[in-house]
Amino acid sequence: MEVQQPELTIVTTADGSKTIFNPQVGEHYHSKHGALQESKHVFLDAGLKYFLQDKTVPEVSILEVGFGTGLNFLLTADYCTANNLQLNYTGIEAYPLLAEMIAGTGYDAYVSAETWQAFNQSYRQALQGTTQLYPNVELNIDTRLLTDFETSRKFDVVYFDAFAAIHQPEMWNEEAISHTVKFMKPGGVFVTYAITGNLKRTLKALDFKVEKVPGAPGKREMLRAIKR
Repeated sequence: MEVQQPELTIVTTADGSKTIFNPQVGEHYHSKHGALQESKHVFLDAGLKYFLQDKTVPEVSILEVGFGTGLNFLLTADYCTANNLQLNYTGIEAYPLLAEMIAGTGYDAYVSAETWQAFNQSYRQALQGTTQLYPNVELNIDTRLLTDFETSRKFDVVYFDAFAAIHQPEMWNEEAISHTVKFMKPGGVFVTYAITGNLKRTLKALDFKVEKVPGAPGKREMLRAIKR
C-alpha cells in the first residue's frame, strides 16, 4: 500500500535532477549533490556493470533495499533493455511512495518513454506482487520491513540504498546486513553509497571481499563487496 505522506517535498539536486526530502527522517532519498549522478555511479556503474563486465549472461537478478522513488530501477531497466538482458528486480520498501509523487520527479527525462510509461502503469501492481512491465523486465516491490523480507530467489546484485545510518541505524546493523546478503548468489555484488568501519567488518565476517571505490560527487568513497 502506498503511504500518504503530504509532508514530503520534491527538491532539485546539484546536477539538476530531482529527489524527495523526508523531514521525518531528516534526509533526502538521493544525494543532494546529484540524484542522477549518484544512482548511475553507485548502483548502475559500480554495481550492475561491474558484475556484468566479465560475463555473458542472458539475465540478471537484482535486490534493492530502499526502493524509494524507483530511480535505480528505472536506470537499470533501461540499461538491461538496451543490452537485451532479462531483468528480475525486487525492491524492498516498507513505506512506498504515492504514484503521483513518483510521477512528479521528472525521471522521464533520463529513461526511454517505454520504460517510464511501463513503470508508471505497473507501479501499483508491483506493490501487490511480481508484475511484468514488458517482455524483458519483471518487477516486485515488497512492502515488508527488511528483517521480515523472505524469498526463495537468489540475487546477482544488491543495491543497498537505505537512508544513512545516522538516521536509520537499524538498517545497517549486523542483523540487517546478514539478513540481506543471505539472498545473494556466490560471486554476487553488494554496493552502497556509504562506507563505514562497522559495515566493512560485518561484510568481511560474512566472508565477503570488501573494497573501497571512488564515491559519487559529494562522497570520497563508497563500498563494493563480493560474496565469496
